[in-house]
Amino acid sequence: MCILARPGSVLGPLLGDVFCQCRAAESHPGGSRGPARSPPHPCELCGGSEQEHRLKVLFQVLDVNGDGGICVNDLTIGLKKLGVHRTEHELRKIVKAGDKDQDGQLDFEEFVHYLRDHEKKLRLVFKSLDKKNDGWIDSQEIMQSLRDLGVNISEEQAEKILKSMDKNGTMTIDWNEWRDYHLLHPAGNIPEIILYWKHSTIFDVGESLMVPDEFTAEERNTGMLWRHLVAGGGAGAVSRTCTAPLDRLKVLMQVHASKSNSMRIAGGFGQMIREGGVRSLWRGNGINVIKIAPESAIKFMAYEQIKRFIGSNQETLGIAERFVAGSLAGAIAQSSIYPMEVLKTRLALRRTGQYSGIVDCAKRILRKEGVATFYKGYVPNMLGIIPYAGIDLAVYETLKNSWLQRFATDSADPGVFVLLACGTTSSTCGQLASYPLALIRTRMQAQATLEGGPQMSMTGLFRHIVRTEGPAGLYRGLAPNFMKVIPSVSISYVVYEYLKIALGVQSK
Repeated sequence: MCILARPGSVLGPLLGDVFCQCRAAESHPGGSRGPARSPPHPCELCGGSEQEHRLKVLFQVLDVNGDGGICVNDLTIGLKKLGVHRTEHELRKIVKAGDKDQDGQLDFEEFVHYLRDHEKKLRLVFKSLDKKNDGWIDSQEIMQSLRDLGVNISEEQAEKILKSMDKNGTMTIDWNEWRDYHLLHPAGNIPEIILYWKHSTIFDVGESLMVPDEFTAEERNTGMLWRHLVAGGGAGAVSRTCTAPLDRLKVLMQVHASKSNSMRIAGGFGQMIREGGVRSLWRGNGINVIKIAPESAIKFMAYEQIKRFIGSNQETLGIAERFVAGSLAGAIAQSSIYPMEVLKTRLALRRTGQYSGIVDCAKRILRKEGVATFYKGYVPNMLGIIPYAGIDLAVYETLKNSWLQRFATDSADPGVFVLLACGTTSSTCGQLASYPLALIRTRMQAQATLEGGPQMSMTGLFRHIVRTEGPAGLYRGLAPNFMKVIPSVSISYVVYEYLKIALGVQSK
């Protein structure tokens, strides 16, 4: 945690009465720790002129050049006068977060809106850390909260955190001290907020385009990182195996279904069983499971390197940075294992007895069609990463923040079911947006298996599908694809939680 208000700074007195005092009193009702405080007089300031006056005083102090707007330079000088020292990167994040009209500075209305919105987030985090619900945070509560997140600190370290915020020497933090310490710090850099949302959305829907999870330095050093990745990989393997019949049906419908050859879900399953028996429902699943490990490892390592390259030394990234880093990491990982994607499609489409296994399939493709075949459909696959990652992130953040604004009252932790619902919805939206590109990729991967079929380019195949089947042809196989989302999420989450326990990873 970074020190925002140094002992003796004037920021505390200025902020102490910025917000309605009746709200501050709610945060420590009847608390027994620390000096007793007499309740303030009945509030007559809510939305009143005196409260607005206090906000204007703070605004005027920070508006160094008096032009009616607070820019990064104003914040730098103004906060130093108040005894607060922030980096330029952090100050830019404050301005960016509150700058609704994007003119590079905060006017008074934007400044007030930012402070009130940020205060609400801080209040939720405070209540989450206040395990005893008595309006105070002590060293044991800090240790327990971080321990729940897989980060172990000593009591001495917890006391250092407390001392940095404690104004009256009680070694406990009340709401006012917590707020004064964090209020002029960008929300995206508060570890308590971000960590409450981490490692709760690990699920596998059979697609490989999601942005990687983030891990703290503590988790990397203690080996928790690899335990999380192993647990996630194991959960993905079980989830993909359980939903493999639906995945194979999706591939068959993407390649073989058309206006003249309408393939329904029940008919598709019946056709697969008649042709190869019940075991044929799992064709292509072996390679789909095998590629989880290298893809996850490559994606995570690439993600970490890209974070360093774009100059981010923060534990967590903003949405735009995550989109860029996640998309590039996904592209690198997909490029590395793409031949396995082609093998998965060919094995899923194979007839009984066509190949004896994964190695035999790879040898025959190499001998008959050449190395280039292992990268058929590569371009639409790479293009699909952008809408998938972008929409997945945007929808997830929007839904999560919307829940936080409307329903969060006692905790900054939305709960696992809310996070899973947000993740499932965002992943579904991402898949819907990128599905036409996924279908074209699959058809290009399968072209050589269609005897007498035309060998088309990406744009040629797109035009051919629209011309012969209409726009609906770009969404063949969408039904089984969506049918597997909920069971995939449910299975992977349950298995992930059990594996975390088995591997000694503490859960929230």
